[in-house]
Amino acid sequence: MRNQSPLTGRTRSVIRRPLQMLVMLFAVVVGALTWTVPAQAHGTIVNPASRAYQCWKTWGSNHTDPAMRTQDPMCYQAFQANPDTMWNWMSALRDGLGGQFQARTPDGTLCSNNLSRNASLNRPGQWKTTNVSNNFTVQLYDQASHGADYFRVYVSKQGFNPRTQTLGWGNLDFITQTGRFAPAQNISFNVNTSGYTGHHILFVIWQASHLDQAYMWCSDVNFG
Repeated sequence: MRNQSPLTGRTRSVIRRPLQMLVMLFAVVVGALTWTVPAQAHGTIVNPASRAYQCWKTWGSNHTDPAMRTQDPMCYQAFQANPDTMWNWMSALRDGLGGQFQARTPDGTLCSNNLSRNASLNRPGQWKTTNVSNNFTVQLYDQASHGADYFRVYVSKQGFNPRTQTLGWGNLDFITQTGRFAPAQNISFNVNTSGYTGHHILFVIWQASHLDQAYMWCSDVNFG
């Protein structure tokens, strides 16, 4: 019996090694699938384009083009800081805020929804703008059709300069809060303002209906 023990031990070791490799491979695959879920499950304001979406729409297929550095320096710095900011333009969400948006989102972190991986979106500078009138339509694209409990809409105050100033709650005028929207991939609503001219930040909060998930975005607009 003692003569068989070494052989039995080696046999078990040989069997264990491929099993361990399979377990490790399974863990890697599961981890990869978990990481990619946010990129498949959410959305953003596509018009006027949120900062991350504007970068992806313009440079997603041309992210290696050196022209981005000079033609779109804010997208360039965002991509250099973390490429995931652009690739995951649809996943700027936080769970469980319970409507405490201001209390749990410090000044200077609004455009990133207080997500450190998207901190580059908070930087003031020459972000590309979308031309709007005082009355315009906001369009959300939601890949997973979550629906909305409501949207809250703000515009940066007249005199605030998005090129030189970091956005805080005190820099915003509250414009409106919408009602509920049924689940759909495309949601639109009208925004009526007055008295704004030049470059402003449109700040939108989306309270999704399926879970307590809050999304916050900055879109750069030019009131004509």
